[in-house]
Amino acid sequence: MEKPTLPKGTRDFGPAVMARRQFILDTIKGVFKKYGFQQLETPAMENLSTLTGKYGEEGDQLLFKVLNSGDYLKNADPEKLKSKDSKGLTFDISEKGLKYDLTVPFARYVVMNRHEVTFPFKRFQIQPVWRADRPQKGRYREFYQCDADVIGTDSLLCEAEIILMIKEVCKGLGIDDFSIKVNHRGILTGLAEIAEAKGNESSLFVAIDKLDKIGEDKVKEELSSKGFSTNSINRIFEILNFKGSNLEKIELLHSRLEQSEKGTKGVQDIKQIIELLSKFDLAGDSFELDIALARGLSYYTGAIFEVKINNVGIGSVSGGGRYDNLTGVFGLEGVSGVGFSFGVDRLYDAMEELNVFPEDTEESTKVLIAHFDEEAMRYGLATLKALRREGIAAEIYPDVSKLKKQLDYANKKKIPYVVVIGSDEMKSGDLTFKNMKTGEQQRLTLEEILIQF
Repeated sequence: MEKPTLPKGTRDFGPAVMARRQFILDTIKGVFKKYGFQQLETPAMENLSTLTGKYGEEGDQLLFKVLNSGDYLKNADPEKLKSKDSKGLTFDISEKGLKYDLTVPFARYVVMNRHEVTFPFKRFQIQPVWRADRPQKGRYREFYQCDADVIGTDSLLCEAEIILMIKEVCKGLGIDDFSIKVNHRGILTGLAEIAEAKGNESSLFVAIDKLDKIGEDKVKEELSSKGFSTNSINRIFEILNFKGSNLEKIELLHSRLEQSEKGTKGVQDIKQIIELLSKFDLAGDSFELDIALARGLSYYTGAIFEVKINNVGIGSVSGGGRYDNLTGVFGLEGVSGVGFSFGVDRLYDAMEELNVFPEDTEESTKVLIAHFDEEAMRYGLATLKALRREGIAAEIYPDVSKLKKQLDYANKKKIPYVVVIGSDEMKSGDLTFKNMKTGEQQRLTLEEILIQF
């Protein structure tokens, strides 16, 4: 008999892992709802025409395609089949694909429902996505994203609230040592103008985004190989190497980028975000203005965010930014929005490394009713009913077994309390109530047991 296996890049989540993952998801969801975001779900599959061309050539290669139902070769071009033209055959045999992210389906939803949606539209989605990537540590082919976006407004209050939400989620998860890095596409454009990088902006941004990974010398080498002059590189690094508070960086950028319209706008936006955060009692350095941060080059048009947990071997756990015209590819022009996403898998790995999951996360049942014989089990059903009536998660051991086996069951399931029922308990009505963590036990009436919770 063939041994069962899983597709590469996918995982099972057992009860213990699910309990911890659910703690993360519930914490994130609670914060999203608190800030006025409404939950949205879109199908696992989208039409390939919706997905292709939205993630660049590399993204198109990573899309999981779904074969058409029935005889999927029926409409295939014989010439393409003969020449084994797999790319050309794709649209003949596959009209659908698994969603690659939550953003494109969200844009499609907004366009299809634009007359019903209330703008500004604040939505969150917590769903799995699929990418035909090479599986490795921290990278899977099926994984969850937790997105929150506001679309239909260019107010910088949205950016300020993203920083507030990130802080609140991290606090709720028990993560104290983390950094929120913020930059602005306008500031990057201003740097490109200083570096005289017209037509070569992406090479500049890709290189400086690696600064904290490969170091200054390697970045300078890369820029030099891309045709940047020594003077241009020096002008850029005079700004990148500046150490100071956010407000001091803003002053420097204001003076260096004053000839750049987009650069000046970027600096003003960051300054306004800081002013808005001060209304929520957050200091000007509640995030780090990282002038080298350059994520999502072809996508973001305003502020950009990245969150890292310090002292763990995990990359960023959250990121996002402001984008214009998200819905333009589907025919609804000029709708600005801003959003960010948490990576559940990376958060899980970081929290496990830091050992910050609450002890009671894995608790499902609060009370187990153990018994010595069939009669005692039947007697215990009234206790079980009373506990559940009060909203207390309870179960009764279903078989007549040795008490040790029943207590082992409670320990393995991390059930904190056990009610033991035998002949003495049935006669007196006083039940044995055992704390599995401390080992302490006492004789209590059912009413007294209920008071414990």
